[in-house]
Amino acid sequence: MSRKEQLIVDIQNLLNTYEGIHKTSINPDILKFMDENTLISIIDSLLNQKEDSKESDIEWLEKFKKYN
Repeated sequence: MSRKEQLIVDIQNLLNTYEGIHKTSINPDILKFMDENTLISIIDSLLNQKEDSKESDIEWLEKFKKYN
């Protein structure tokens, strides 16, 4: 598997880690025209979104600790 193919698989796997979202399947031909830096940027963006989501969930949960 080429590095670009692996990056595309990684993007697909990241998209499929969101709960409540239907399984995502990416046709590699769609992303094939993108260079590796663009694909890495997409992965970075997805990871940042997951991190932001996780932080907001933690903040939300922390509010309940204050009431105990």
